[in-house]
Amino acid sequence: MDVILLIPMVIVLVVLFFYLGWLFNSRIGKKSLVSAEERAKHILAEAQKEANNIKREKLLEVKDEWYKKKVEFDNEVNQKRQKIGNLEKQLNVREENIEKKFDLVIKKEKENKQFEKELSDQRKNIELKVSEIGKLEEEQNTKLEKISGLTAEEAKKMLVENLINQAKADVSHIVKEIHDQAKADAKKEAQKIIVQAIQRTAADHSIETTVSVVQIQNDELKGRIIGKEGRNIRAFEAATGVDVIVDDTPEAVILSSFDQFRREVARVSLERLITDGRIHPARIEEVVEKVRQELEEEMVREGENTILQLGLHNMHQELIKHIGRMKYRSSYGQNLLQHSIEVAYLTGIMAAEVGLDTTLAKRAGLLHDIGKTVDKSVEGPHALLGYELTKKYKEHPIVINAVGSHHEDIEMEHPIAPLVQAADAISGARPGARREPLEGYVKRLENLEALAKSFEGVAKTYAIQAGREVRVVVEHDKIDDVVAEKLAHDIASKIEGEMEYPGQIKVTVIREVRKISYAR
Repeated sequence: MDVILLIPMVIVLVVLFFYLGWLFNSRIGKKSLVSAEERAKHILAEAQKEANNIKREKLLEVKDEWYKKKVEFDNEVNQKRQKIGNLEKQLNVREENIEKKFDLVIKKEKENKQFEKELSDQRKNIELKVSEIGKLEEEQNTKLEKISGLTAEEAKKMLVENLINQAKADVSHIVKEIHDQAKADAKKEAQKIIVQAIQRTAADHSIETTVSVVQIQNDELKGRIIGKEGRNIRAFEAATGVDVIVDDTPEAVILSSFDQFRREVARVSLERLITDGRIHPARIEEVVEKVRQELEEEMVREGENTILQLGLHNMHQELIKHIGRMKYRSSYGQNLLQHSIEVAYLTGIMAAEVGLDTTLAKRAGLLHDIGKTVDKSVEGPHALLGYELTKKYKEHPIVINAVGSHHEDIEMEHPIAPLVQAADAISGARPGARREPLEGYVKRLENLEALAKSFEGVAKTYAIQAGREVRVVVEHDKIDDVVAEKLAHDIASKIEGEMEYPGQIKVTVIREVRKISYAR
């Protein structure tokens, strides 16, 4: 019975406790909801306040920016107004000048009209005097016809024929004497001057090559030069612009390039890298750049030494740099600096022989090929490039003209110019001084023979003495002795105008006698 009573009581207690719990939770939930709504209202109020603050700040920033733009716009407008005002002033000045010139033109027109009137009056007076003189001449001629028994036309014709025949004979004789004497004297004097200049000048003639050989201690270094997967040799070729040839040649690496300066940079850099032992791409770039700077400084020193060697002074520093660059340039295989120094000496010697300024002559001879050192991107003949370069750095006008005219691109204005041209030809024409590729050499000889054979009456042509002489055999029934001499001159002139060649070419026309002319 006690257990039966206990169970309902427990159930009642559980229900009571459940109800009390539910009541408590509902009250707490209401309080939490009210608190959350209050917090939300507070957050919304704070957000609204912050949004208003940001809005005010942005409005202020926009106003500041607008004000700055307005100030800039005002300044720009003021500047343009000022420019317009200046332009208006200039226009006003020009209008005043035009009005003055217009008044001057009107004045000149009046003076010209007055002058034309005076000329017209003088012309009328002269015509009157001429008519009077004509009447007097007619009277005189009539009297002379009566005295001589000849008409005026007959006398005139007889006199003219006699005078023409006598003049022809006298002129031919005088011209022949003058021509023969001048030719003999000029040839003798020119030979004397050139021989003396050549005898007093001795220069080394070295043929430049396109490869340099770097000696190494052993063939194991070739692997280090090549590097892992060829990275060292690729970095070296990229930095120097030179082809590196590593082959079976014992204890040697070959550097190949047509640019002598690049090849020298590569040679010195490779020797330093081998001596140092550290060969990797970063070190290669560092050494190559350092060597390039050193060689550029050396070129400047070389130019200064050349100036001192020749006894020249007061030359622009940029021209001295270009002279130094000649050391790493070549012309037909001949070192350009040595060639220019030799031309300077030859020109100076010949100038002394004919009584010209030797300093200017040597200066012109040294700078005559300076255009060959100008950057390859600049197009044009090297003589005209040198002309512009020397003119830019305010060289003496005689030197500028000699540089620009030594290949006859411009007209020669001073006797020093042909001396430079002659010295250049002497230096380039010496045996061993220059070389040219076999293909170009053969083609030049073929062109020379074809050019000479293009003239009418030529039977055969032969280029001999390495292209320094062309012999022309003519058909005797078509070419006589007088025409043969003219043919030699015509062929020489055509060679000068259409071909490029070192030194000079002797043209020999062969018939019954030989007439010789030279293309210089």
